[in-house]
Amino acid sequence: MFGRAPRKSDNSRYYEILGVPKTASPDDLKKAYKKAAIKNHPDKGGDPEKFKELAHAYEVLSDPGKREIYDQYGEDALKEGMGGGGGMHDPFDIFSSFFGGSPFGGGSSRGRRQRRGEDDVHPLKVSLEDLYLGTTKKLSLSRNVICSKCSGKGSKSGASMKCSGCQGSGMKVTIRQLGPGMIQQMQHPCNECKGTGETINDKDRCPQCKGEKVVQEKKVLEVHVEKGMQNGQKITFPGEADEAPDTVTGDIVFVLQQKEHPKFKRKAEDLFINHRLSLTEALCGFQFIITHLDGRLLLVKSQPGEVVKPDSYKAINDEGMPVYQRPFMKGKLYIHFNVDFPDSLSPDQVEALGNILPAKPQSQLTDMELDECEETTLHDVNIEEEMRRKQSQYQEEAYDEDEDMRGGGGGAQRVQCAQQ
Repeated sequence: MFGRAPRKSDNSRYYEILGVPKTASPDDLKKAYKKAAIKNHPDKGGDPEKFKELAHAYEVLSDPGKREIYDQYGEDALKEGMGGGGGMHDPFDIFSSFFGGSPFGGGSSRGRRQRRGEDDVHPLKVSLEDLYLGTTKKLSLSRNVICSKCSGKGSKSGASMKCSGCQGSGMKVTIRQLGPGMIQQMQHPCNECKGTGETINDKDRCPQCKGEKVVQEKKVLEVHVEKGMQNGQKITFPGEADEAPDTVTGDIVFVLQQKEHPKFKRKAEDLFINHRLSLTEALCGFQFIITHLDGRLLLVKSQPGEVVKPDSYKAINDEGMPVYQRPFMKGKLYIHFNVDFPDSLSPDQVEALGNILPAKPQSQLTDMELDECEETTLHDVNIEEEMRRKQSQYQEEAYDEDEDMRGGGGGAQRVQCAQQ
């Protein structure tokens, strides 16, 4: 964080609130706060505002970085957010850090809040058949669990010491002078205690977890993929993520990732499949077999006399995907028909088709009309590629025309000036 060094303001009020001199050590601050907080606790009839002031003063002065800024620049610097002390923590949380809750026998129900651990998210690849039929997959995972030997204390005796490097806050604040009137403050986890705020004597470390408070455990989870589940849907195992002391364990979450199927495409509860017909099949009838996702064979055939047009769709009811949590209901199976036309026909085939198919009115032209016409030649073309090429050509011509206009205008002005 960067900021302009503020003008010096009152830097003694917090010491006066706690009743200690500016030279007070961390232990002196702790003793003074503990004594005053018990006296002014709301559960004992104390003044709530005074209790908040005490907690805020102790919160600032017990943090080495905030105390340094307060001693140098005063309270205004903290309010401006240079020390991160503008926002006050819950005074009951600060108080309970000394006593593990209220020491007055059930007065306040506000205990120390536990942070929530992060969720452990894993992708789970599944086939379209898995989502159609449902399946169960067994997955082996490693996770951290609270050490059973020391109950997450990290030491044989259960004792720990406040980290001297960060005074138990778990964070360190580094301040650098960047230039006249400019300072930079950086906050980072304490490297001596790894951000825990406490250290354990080497001789007292738990032999099982080596002072880490957690050990690794392998666990096999059975993931039930239900019929009709969707790509991207989550399957959650609550409280199965990494454990840590004073932390609410997060969840293990599996995110379904559907693999592409070579034949079927899925859209919600519907399935789509492409099928190519010959021209003869499109005109005279067809039948073919579809092997479904569950292995069943479906016979698909046209109605007598039915003509199938290119790029048309037909649907089979109740042969799509099962509906999630209602597996007896299914969507539709859509068949997209494409028709393959022959590249050419022999004269005999043309004559035979002409005798069978209805005559085309436009082919009945008189000799006089034919004499007045000019013959043309048809060429095969990729229309999409042709349009892209023309669009690019139009843009180049427009750019060249714009350049000519600007160049020509300037030249005309120069000629006119020369004539004058």
